[in-house]
Amino acid sequence: MAPPSHLPVSSGGATVTPLFLPARLLRGPTPKLPHRLGSASALSFVIIVLLPVAIAAVYYLAIAANQYVAEFRLSLRTVDTPPIQPLLLFGGEASRTTAVTESQIVAQFIESRAIVDELDPKLDLRRLFSSPEADLWARLWLPASVERLVYYWQGQIDPFYDTSTGTITVRVRAFTADDALRLAQAIVASSERLINDLSVRSRRDALSYAEAEDATAEARLKSALAAIRDFRDQHGMIDPGKSADANATLATKLRDDLLKANSELATLKDYMHEDAPPVRVLRARIRSLETQQRALAREVTANPSPQTVAPTPAPALSVQLGSYEALDAERKFAEAAYQHALEALDRARDNADRQHIYIESFVPPSLPEASLYPRRWRSLGTVALIAFAVWAIGGLAVQSIRDHL
Repeated sequence: MAPPSHLPVSSGGATVTPLFLPARLLRGPTPKLPHRLGSASALSFVIIVLLPVAIAAVYYLAIAANQYVAEFRLSLRTVDTPPIQPLLLFGGEASRTTAVTESQIVAQFIESRAIVDELDPKLDLRRLFSSPEADLWARLWLPASVERLVYYWQGQIDPFYDTSTGTITVRVRAFTADDALRLAQAIVASSERLINDLSVRSRRDALSYAEAEDATAEARLKSALAAIRDFRDQHGMIDPGKSADANATLATKLRDDLLKANSELATLKDYMHEDAPPVRVLRARIRSLETQQRALAREVTANPSPQTVAPTPAPALSVQLGSYEALDAERKFAEAAYQHALEALDRARDNADRQHIYIESFVPPSLPEASLYPRRWRSLGTVALIAFAVWAIGGLAVQSIRDHL
């Protein structure tokens, strides 16, 4: 009986395989997965998941030290709130007042090295953060540089500025309740000192320009008054304007008397001779009035008429009056500028007083009774979740690589 067509045929000691033999019979039997793959998966689960969870459980449940939290809340206020400008509503800056800016400064100051440098000499922060109550993992390891201390400080302090309410919430962690309270109280005191310094500096800057203008205007007024005083001492005259008015009155009277005398002289000439005593007396009076008139003209003006005698070396009243009017005009301008500077200084002082910023601590720090950190079960669950996720992702990656191979 002939062998089936799908089986190999022997011919002369050699085996011939038919071309139509199925490929699954040529590959041979499928190898079985080794038993060690299951044990490797279990071992990886123990190493990646169970071991970290066990270590975290030992630390959080038996070793981790309690940490107490002291919380306080404060806000910054001004005496007079500035009005909101409608145009700033479209830019989202309507609430960006001085108090808002100072609140952000306080929140950043609490996390800065400046407050660490201020509080370290008073509280000895290195000793406080490395107290015996702290465990080796959570404490500050000594010796610690100031940069390391600031980094550790930022982990123990949590300031939060709420833009909707304008309040600052600060949570302070320490390994004892008393230390947490002391730290919180010290932070409040440092923040108050910072705000006071900023307020004083802002007030000083706002007043410095107004005070400088006031000092300049006062010096100008003093200089103008001193120039007038020197003028009066030099010329022996209190007010050239009043002297000029008196001379003008006198000149008018002389002119009237001269006109009256000339009229009387003309009348006497009609019925008296030239050498008559009344005529000679009247002529003498007219000459006297003309002499007084020329003398008054020389005193008042610097350019007398050609018929008058050359002016005296003393300056004319017109020259004195011009100099005095220039000095008096400078005095009036200086008085007006000084008055304006005084009003500006008063307004600057009023605005500076209204913009004074102060801290309103509406939730003061209090002594904590129970520790809030570490959050043991939450931290343990986080470690377990992360470890299981790492193990699962690694297992999927290994299985994907095996399938491709």
